[in-house]
Amino acid sequence: MASVKIVGVKKNFGAVKVIHGVDIDIADGEFVVLVGPSGCGKSTLLRMVAGLEEVSGGEIYIGSREVSRLRARDRDIAMVFQNYALYPHMTVADNMGFALKLKRAAGQEMRDKVAKAAAILGLENLLERFPRQLSGGQRQRVAMGRAIVRDPQVFLFDEPLSNLDAKLRVQMRGEIRSLHRRIGTTTIYVTHDQVEAMTMADKIVVLHDGLVEQIGSPLEIYDRPANVFVAGFIGSPAMNFIDGHVEDGVFRARGGLALPLPAGFPADRFAGVELVYGVRPEHIRADAGGIRGTVDFVEGTGSEIYVKLNCEGQPVDCLFRERMDIRFNQTLGIGIDPATIHLFEKATGKRI
Repeated sequence: MASVKIVGVKKNFGAVKVIHGVDIDIADGEFVVLVGPSGCGKSTLLRMVAGLEEVSGGEIYIGSREVSRLRARDRDIAMVFQNYALYPHMTVADNMGFALKLKRAAGQEMRDKVAKAAAILGLENLLERFPRQLSGGQRQRVAMGRAIVRDPQVFLFDEPLSNLDAKLRVQMRGEIRSLHRRIGTTTIYVTHDQVEAMTMADKIVVLHDGLVEQIGSPLEIYDRPANVFVAGFIGSPAMNFIDGHVEDGVFRARGGLALPLPAGFPADRFAGVELVYGVRPEHIRADAGGIRGTVDFVEGTGSEIYVKLNCEGQPVDCLFRERMDIRFNQTLGIGIDPATIHLFEKATGKRI
């Protein structure tokens, strides 16, 4: 195992700059998730750590070694890909042991390591099968087993669950996290799915347009997003954003809707400043005496009810976790706990 340090790393494809000086410190044994929308540079950054893409600038350290110019095979990493990358003509056992075979490992050593990895992943009864005889989840386990037998310093996962159905993704999330707890190898995991990031990571790195927007634990990023982008990306359904300004001790939306401010908010300091008011749908409660809105849309899933309200011309999304009889076009009262409010400067997008 080893720490990973990314220092001022840049990546250009010709004249196009895709990574703009990224700095990330990953502790030994940490599970770090790189998350962001498609095209933000997360997979490119992972491939630079793996040695599959050249670094245009900056340095990458694995442990005490600077590896930016080393070949992938010399970095002591193992990578699990989105499409599994299994050899179709080889059995599960041969696929898992192939890297050891290339290193000319002794036959018994190779068999022992494959057997150990198979036991960890529940593949003992599948070792003689071929990839075509396996389900998607089983193939992903084989790809993980191939990484485990190499006993690398760092595991790299590039959107490994995106080809699986929803139920299997949930199961595999738990299995990968459980595997990390048992083995403890430093892990860098790339996904565009913020639910995967929130449920799996020790630390999340939010990327956008080749820049790091915020680094922190899942709850730190959820509770105190650094800017409007992070606030809108993390959380499902997405946070409500309402443009307006402070007036007479309340937040006044552009359409006139009055909303509460957090306790102790320095209203005088921000008088006349254009702000963005953020509140998550799950932090809005039903309150018969509160802010009034008309129901534009309602969708129940059994465990929760998602509602779109029109509050004085301002759309507000709500997520109620209690059973309620809510119907289209009815008038509904809501309340907002001031402790759950987020405020951002409109000009910069930064959190206040």
